[in-house]
Amino acid sequence: MVVGMSTVATPKQPPSPTLSPTVATDSRPERRGLDWRINFAVLSVVWGFSFLFIKLGTEGFAPPYVSFGRMFFGAAVLVAALVIKRQRLPRSPRTWGHLAVAAFLCNAFPFTLFAYAELTIPTTLAGVCNATTPLWGMVLSLVALSEDRPTRRRFAGLGLGFIGVLVVLGAWQGFSGQDPKGTAMALIASVSYAVGWIYVRRTLSGTGDGHLALSGGQLLVGALQLGVAAPLLSPLPSALPTVPLLAVFALGALGTGLAFLLQYGLVAEVGPTTATMTTYLIPVVATAAGVTLLGEELTWNTPVGALIVLAGAALTQSRGRSSRTGRTVAAGDATQGDGAAQS
Repeated sequence: MVVGMSTVATPKQPPSPTLSPTVATDSRPERRGLDWRINFAVLSVVWGFSFLFIKLGTEGFAPPYVSFGRMFFGAAVLVAALVIKRQRLPRSPRTWGHLAVAAFLCNAFPFTLFAYAELTIPTTLAGVCNATTPLWGMVLSLVALSEDRPTRRRFAGLGLGFIGVLVVLGAWQGFSGQDPKGTAMALIASVSYAVGWIYVRRTLSGTGDGHLALSGGQLLVGALQLGVAAPLLSPLPSALPTVPLLAVFALGALGTGLAFLLQYGLVAEVGPTTATMTTYLIPVVATAAGVTLLGEELTWNTPVGALIVLAGAALTQSRGRSSRTGRTVAAGDATQGDGAAQS
């Protein structure tokens, strides 16, 4: 989530320095298309396992500490990357102020809500709630991001993707017996993601800082926020059980640190609406993990739903040449997002 844009981007503005050369030009469309699809797939796999890691983490730690560990290990990955690449964190106090808000909306608050939610609801339902993020984002973008107004085709793609999620989860069987409070917390977390994306898009684009520096700064601020809040919300852990600790480490290093690096580039390249389509594949990956690792039964609706999800993702990306060019220019001034840092 990154740098301030209060007006619509125009072709006269230079591309943001936080973006890769392939984002700022149309000279190599084939490579750009391949890049976003690779990032899309990797993020879906990483985030698909995140709900499992959250569930395992809460078996040994209170939710605020699961979120704190996630932010701490995620920040450690990005700081290490900064050192290796010899880059530095942002220096502007204004940028740090925006990063603090972005860290709360996109990380500290929703991460903690999902951890609390999974105390009472299954990871499957948490994934469904998470998959509503693009829908909230579309509604909010109609008001806040005039340059990213969804077209009819993108509306159809998002709707198709959501239908695919429902098919994967067998929604026609109902969600009886689910905890309303836990479900509400998961939905509020998804809304927070969408609000955070909009905030980041409008305030953290064009600072001159690289996306690695911005993402590292955001996670550092989020870890500090949770480091202060966690002891106030729950007693300190009395032990460090191995499996929950490893789960929190994987959640932070992979599901947050690595995912941040990939997600920032994806949002910059194809825009926040398409980037959030990764949330539609999260339940698919989570189900596959359950079948292979936990021996859960695989039914017909899982592969069928996965195909519908992929079709929806492709539909949101299928635009004419003129719209591709215009969107690429806009992407040059867009900011990176966390989605999802979503899951």
